[in-house]
Amino acid sequence: MSPVKIAPSILASDFTHLADEVRAAEEGGADWIHVDVMDGHFVPNITFGPPVVRAVRRCTSLPLDVHLMIEHPERYLEAFAEAGAGILTVHEEACVHLHRTLQWIRELGVKAGVALNPATPLESVREVLPMVDLLLVMSVNPGFGGQTYIEATTDRLRRARVLVDELAPEADLEVDGGVEASNAGIIVGAGASVLVAGSAVYHHPEGAAAGIRALRSAC
Repeated sequence: MSPVKIAPSILASDFTHLADEVRAAEEGGADWIHVDVMDGHFVPNITFGPPVVRAVRRCTSLPLDVHLMIEHPERYLEAFAEAGAGILTVHEEACVHLHRTLQWIRELGVKAGVALNPATPLESVREVLPMVDLLLVMSVNPGFGGQTYIEATTDRLRRARVLVDELAPEADLEVDGGVEASNAGIIVGAGASVLVAGSAVYHHPEGAAAGIRALRSAC
């Protein structure tokens, strides 16, 4: 298995110093920068749009892992691709025509990801897994940072790992929500290859680099 990737979520960063926060994560050894896009409809919060992605793109060379927690994501794919997203992940629950949406993402020259909320069956993405670069398993109900990891996700990750190995062996298996040094080893042991972490990185008492080091050590 390839080394685990760490993707700090800027949702937990200090927005008044966003460029510095992104650079701190990059200098600390982050692999990706995770950008949570929320619309106040699909999830009960509002965050970033393409202009913020464009701004982050200007201050880092790392891939931007853009997680679209929005209704009708197909309306905004081009805007986020043009802003600099390297990965665009859409929710199965938000896409009426999921296959078409994933196909469009790839046609835009961007890696395609599909995300599942905690209550959504893994089997719901079986038919599209061969065309994705990433499967994101949510380990909290999306909408807010700082939530506690749902313990049942660990077994879910084991089952997701089997499904990904069968249908999309080159794809990453990402987990997002409540990831911290105390559970990172268990999560990776269950099959995750990408850890999204917000509070564990940006709220670490010794800074973002120390938070990333703690996660890597736990893995």
